[in-house]
Amino acid sequence: MCRSIKTLYNFEPPATEQEIRAAALQFVRKLSGFSVPSRANEEAFERAVDEMAATAARLIDSLVTTAEPRDRAIEAERAKARAAVRFGSSTAG
Repeated sequence: MCRSIKTLYNFEPPATEQEIRAAALQFVRKLSGFSVPSRANEEAFERAVDEMAATAARLIDSLVTTAEPRDRAIEAERAKARAAVRFGSSTAG
């Protein structure tokens, strides 16, 4: 589950609200053990996602670096190449 949480800091363009929320959702799913919470736990689950997303956004906004922002397209290609080496390519050419 948490393998799908990606680094969101220091990218150009910056992480969107939706990306931050998706990472928060994955984190709460991992902590709770629920992919989809029961009705009894839905309110607590959603509140945790909201709070985690707000915390993550504050963290990303408060971090500082002297490094140049990374390009999302270049990083995506690098990740794709690493995955091809690790898992083998399933497509030809």
